[in-house]
Amino acid sequence: MQSTRFHKIVERYPALRIAVVGDFCLDRYLEIDPARREVSLETGLPVHNVVNVRPQAGGAGTILNNLVALGIGALYPVGFAGEDGEGFELQRALKNLRGVKLDFFLQTPQRRTFTYCKPLVLASDSPPRELNRLDSKNWEPTPEPVQEQLAAHFREVSKVVDAVIVLDQVDLPETGVVTAKLRQAIGSQAKLQPSLGILADSRRGLAGFPPVDFKMNSRELGALTGNSRELPLDQVRSVAASLARKNGHNVFVTLADQGMLGADAEGKVEHVSALPLRGEIDIVGAGDAVSANLSASLAAGASLVEALELANAAASVVIHQLGTTGTAGVAQLRSLIEVP
Repeated sequence: MQSTRFHKIVERYPALRIAVVGDFCLDRYLEIDPARREVSLETGLPVHNVVNVRPQAGGAGTILNNLVALGIGALYPVGFAGEDGEGFELQRALKNLRGVKLDFFLQTPQRRTFTYCKPLVLASDSPPRELNRLDSKNWEPTPEPVQEQLAAHFREVSKVVDAVIVLDQVDLPETGVVTAKLRQAIGSQAKLQPSLGILADSRRGLAGFPPVDFKMNSRELGALTGNSRELPLDQVRSVAASLARKNGHNVFVTLADQGMLGADAEGKVEHVSALPLRGEIDIVGAGDAVSANLSASLAAGASLVEALELANAAASVVIHQLGTTGTAGVAQLRSLIEVP
């Protein structure tokens, strides 16, 4: 990417307003010092001594963290937290992020706070090693009043932002933020505001989502379009182009070590190759960095291929950050993709 184009895109970031809608969770890292390992006198089991607790916003919060790192001017999370200790930590983490406004974020006693508790062994002579994770989730459907409030918040925030990112993070349908009621609100608002960029991603696939910009991996693309196996690159190109023309919106497909592909509403396809590895990697958070950079760059006037280049670089930055769910800032992106 030429230097002038890079600067023209990123210099617009401070003026952007972006909403992140979806399942915000608390990533609670328990940093363990293996040199202080003990054995419990009561049970005879090993004791892992935690020397530091590091809470940060995860799930949709990881997208938010990346947007903060990019210098986006105003950020509006739309989601919920419970009235519990984890909810207090999550909201504190969100409040501490620059530019984040919690006007549309709901705290409710009817939900518990989605939490990933991640024990992390930090040894001086080796990379961080994560032990078995301890998760806290909601197992019952999101109550109707909560769904209605979230749908109303989505409709309100859509009127004041330049772009929206939607992340469906839960494994069990209808237990999180992105329920059928919210998807219906997204579809209605997309018709009312056709110029508003809405990017959707779901770990369970995008079946049932209204036509907006779709972001997925090649396996999810295959499942969405009736293919039971992972698609080869040439077929990904044709299937993504067909889906983009059908929906009238962009389709973005992450391809792991083959990079990333995008198709626009006319069926034009662009592909960028993955950047070389620069050491040990951890892929956690890469997809969220991609979503943040696609949405921000498109809202700032980037072309399809420019948005792919920026998102691809962000993924490369994040996968080389070990022991955390990382982010990519403008300076880091510049070092990977800017051409004088």
